[in-house]
Amino acid sequence: MKNKNGIEIDGPLRAQVVREVERKRLSLQMASEKYGVSLSAIQSWIRIARSEGYSELYFHQRRTGLLRDMGRPKKKKPEEMTELELLRYENERLRAENVLLKKVRALVEEREARLREIGRKPSKN
Repeated sequence: MKNKNGIEIDGPLRAQVVREVERKRLSLQMASEKYGVSLSAIQSWIRIARSEGYSELYFHQRRTGLLRDMGRPKKKKPEEMTELELLRYENERLRAENVLLKKVRALVEEREARLREIGRKPSKN
C-alpha cells in the first residue's frame, strides 16, 4: 500500500504511526497529514493493534479474495454455452426486446393521442 506521496506503507511504518498516536498523543488528523495516510486507515491500524497486537500490523493485508468472488458472474461466450443455456439466453433476450417494444408502442400511442387532442394528424412514420 502506498500513501498519497507514493511512499510505501509497510508494517514498521504502520506500527510507528499507531505508537505516535497512542503514546505521543498525536491526533489522528496530525498523523494523517504527517504520513499522508487517510484517517480511516489509521483508525483501522489502531483497531488491529489493540485487538490483535502490534505484530499483526506487520502481516496485515487487505482481504480482497472475497470481493473478487462476489458480484455477477462473467458471461460465457456462445461457444462455451450448452444448448440449454443458449436457449435460455435467447429467451431472456427476446423477453427484454418485447418489454422494450411494448414501451415504445405505449409512447407512440400517447404521442398520437396528444396530437389528436390539439387537432393535428399523427405522422405516418
